[in-house]
Amino acid sequence: MRPSHLLLAVLVAAVWGVNFTVIEIGLDHFPPLLFSALRFLAAALPAVFLVGRPKVAWKWIVAVGLVLGVAKFGLVFVGMDAGMPAGLSSLVLQIQAVFTAVIAAAVLGERPSRVQALGMLVALGGIGVAAVDEGTSGPLGAFLMVIGAAAAWGVSNVLTRKASPPDALNFMVWVSTVPVLPLLALSLLTEGPAEDLAALRALDWQGTGTILFVAWVSTVFGFGAWGWLLRRHPASTVAPFSLLVPVFGMSSAALFLGESVTPLRWCAAALLVGGVALTTLTPARRSTVPAATATATVTVTADEGEPVAVPALLRPRP
Repeated sequence: MRPSHLLLAVLVAAVWGVNFTVIEIGLDHFPPLLFSALRFLAAALPAVFLVGRPKVAWKWIVAVGLVLGVAKFGLVFVGMDAGMPAGLSSLVLQIQAVFTAVIAAAVLGERPSRVQALGMLVALGGIGVAAVDEGTSGPLGAFLMVIGAAAAWGVSNVLTRKASPPDALNFMVWVSTVPVLPLLALSLLTEGPAEDLAALRALDWQGTGTILFVAWVSTVFGFGAWGWLLRRHPASTVAPFSLLVPVFGMSSAALFLGESVTPLRWCAAALLVGGVALTTLTPARRSTVPAATATATVTVTADEGEPVAVPALLRPRP
């Protein structure tokens, strides 16, 4: 990989990590579900008019949009609003790799290797340590919401793999059109029109900036750059950079939000990152899908702040 390409991969990981800090700041301006809806609206417009027609069937766009956009991001934003720290959220979400491997084994028949199974156990150990740490210092319910978000992300990874989109950016932009109305409806029902209107009336440059960063920098730029790298390098070369996301997430949260990183949290980070690395960067025992399909999926399953490769369904690999 050329130095410029290496720097781009690190930049994308940094953007996705810092994104959690930006989300935390944005939650000071918007109710969580409204914020998530505005994020997808800004990601879809005007990009949807520039990326061309969808390149996969609408059923996959709708399915991924609902699972990834509504369930996964809805739970992340609500969980963070309920007290889940930004840095810890960036770390805990990486357990999606384990959920993806388990779901893929059940749905796609891709049995994990012994090394992958060991990686899952190590990563789950990291989640256990993080739960102990958060249970003594923060709301456990918010922690469980982010775990639920990771599970939803795992489902969306497998759906994306089945869809096999040839263009990551095109797919993500069209997927972004799906969650807008459901999230707005949920916001009106649970957060209330009065709170939503108050947030929109109080919109300032900082609130606008958080929406634009999460939508354009993290989603449009992040996915575009990640897909560009995956078209030029093996996924096994690009995917490991996704393990830097929680490093940047925890560091930026500590720097800009003053979040403390306890010894238990460092221990959880080491176990989770190590376990995810074993889970995602080793081959499964059997693949029922051609390698070309796996490559196409890899370009999409990276997600802002959360671009871990779909476990070894990825050969070569978000």
